Amino acid sequence: MQITNGMAAIVTGGASGLGKASARALADAGMKVAIFDLNEEAGEAVASDIGGLFCKVNILDEDSVLAGFEKARAAHGQERALIHCAQVSKGGKTVSRDRETGGFKRFSTEDYAFSAMGILVASYRMASISAMGMAAVEPLNDDGERGSIVLTSSAAAQDGQVGQIAYGSLKAGVNGLVLPMARDLMDLGIRVNSVMPGIFATPPMLGVKDSAPQIFENLEKSVPFPKRLGKPEEFGSLIVELVRNSYFNGQNLRIDGAIRMPPR
Repeated sequence: MQITNGMAAIVTGGASGLGKASARALADAGMKVAIFDLNEEAGEAVASDIGGLFCKVNILDEDSVLAGFEKARAAHGQERALIHCAQVSKGGKTVSRDRETGGFKRFSTEDYAFSAMGILVASYRMASISAMGMAAVEPLNDDGERGSIVLTSSAAAQDGQVGQIAYGSLKAGVNGLVLPMARDLMDLGIRVNSVMPGIFATPPMLGVKDSAPQIFENLEKSVPFPKRLGKPEEFGSLIVELVRNSYFNGQNLRIDGAIRMPPR
């Protein structure tokens, strides 16, 4: 899909981290980017910096998401790219020792369900609403292509660690959405892919560098090559390629420096 100046894109979680890097990369490629996020101050700052639009959106709330799409489309027209980076989840082991009682405690069904809403259900919500809009507009090229959807999974989808029962399994679920959705949408010319980032130098990880430099150094050494954390702009570069390369479809792509996460 050739990216033309003024073509519209939506990036969830675009106020920081990998979402911010994706929004900037797409804007640099010529797209008009709408940022969906709850952090109004940071989101407005990023939108202003890249010449885009901020929409305050809660991915857990269908009405909030629909209002965000309406605002973005009114300003920029129908998005031809959706990049979904936002997520909400809780962490914990399936069963672990309870230090207070001396017995055991379980990662609750309620916490798992909350995480499912914030990772898997939200991914379906964003992708399906975007696809509805894409389906209604004219194709962009002779292939009949109408748009590109990119979901954010994680290396944890394949290498889930201790305490990542919800995160790992639900990110695997995000990968599981991709092929059937790509097949559902193939006659409409809408492509669907996911990206599985490894360890990236996002604000939370840079916080580890400041608070626990030895742990941060060990994380860098654990990456086969290059021996460092991923740069957000490297993630953004892949996002742009997935939008413009029409032969990427139905794929779950790792970007991780060849790391494979240990149990802990």
